[in-house]
Amino acid sequence: MTDYKPIQCDLHDGFEMACMRKLVDQVIWQDDDGRLQRDKLRFINTDTRDGAEFLVAADQNGQQLRIRLDRIQSRPPGC
Repeated sequence: MTDYKPIQCDLHDGFEMACMRKLVDQVIWQDDDGRLQRDKLRFINTDTRDGAEFLVAADQNGQQLRIRLDRIQSRPPGC
C-alpha cells in the first residue's frame, strides 16, 4: 500500500485501547470506493499488512471488517 499515510501515535494508541477493551462505538470511514460509511462497530484488534495499518472490527451482525486507519474519520472512543 504505497498511498498509506500513517496516523498520529495518540490516535493509534486510542484504537489499540478500544480494541483491548472490546468497546463498541460509531465509526465513520471512507471505503475502498471512496464512499463514506458509518456504522456502530465492536473494536477487535489492529493489524499491519503490506505497510498499512488496519482496524479489525465487527458490525452489529457479527461481520468482521478491516478498515485502513488512515481512512477512519472518527476518533477512537475516549480519545
